[in-house]
Amino acid sequence: MENRPSPSTDQLSDAELATKLDPDLLPKHLAVIMDGNGRWAEARSLPRIAGHREGIKSVREMITLCLELGIQALTIYAFSQENWNRPTTEINALMGLLEHYLSTERNKLIEQGVRFRTIGRTESLPTSALQWVRAAEQETAHLDKLHLTVALSYGGRSEIVDAIRGLVREAQDGKFQPEDIDEALVHHYLYTHDLPDPDLLIRTSGETRISNFLLWQLAYTELYFTPTLWPDFRRRELLLALLEFQRRERRFGRVFSSLSS
Repeated sequence: MENRPSPSTDQLSDAELATKLDPDLLPKHLAVIMDGNGRWAEARSLPRIAGHREGIKSVREMITLCLELGIQALTIYAFSQENWNRPTTEINALMGLLEHYLSTERNKLIEQGVRFRTIGRTESLPTSALQWVRAAEQETAHLDKLHLTVALSYGGRSEIVDAIRGLVREAQDGKFQPEDIDEALVHHYLYTHDLPDPDLLIRTSGETRISNFLLWQLAYTELYFTPTLWPDFRRRELLLALLEFQRRERRFGRVFSSLSS
């Protein structure tokens, strides 16, 4: 089901939209599936990589707004394990774009206090791209104004498999018994073990699925789908998504009675 802004917000400026946000009801952790880069480019008779280049501008705006609002964590789905099945020319272009982003944005991230990290089976990345990733992770490891997590060569099922492997290895070493395994322990072995689960997931481009992204972590996450293509998803679009998030009642399986006791 697509989420669309109510008529009451259509005529408001970005600044007016921002004043409607309740700081106490903002998500602590925002996750984004950045979809529609290729379609954006094709609609303009441009090569697909042009859409990914334009999409970097949206990433910049998301980081800036998260910092302004005090959102603690932003996790973006940049490259899935399934994306390795794309044409080699496109994969090479995407890896080159990743290196370009890190080479040009790294100093800005440091200035902003953004910690950069990746999740996924990143050992599959080309050597040069992996070197850029590791350097950015090391140079920003001490920063904490915003935790920017980029999912690269990532799959939600693979993450769970990797967590199970870690659990089995340590159980075999006698660190705990099988009956000691609970949700908290499983969480400890996930790629995102040091982050809270996302409060809000945004997917752009009109698709209404989660595409093997953060399968464990999204159990109680609010989902927001928009037809806007990722390169067009800028500050205003995120403000509208946050306003929609604040209108929802998060029950986590509980029932809240409207009657006073």
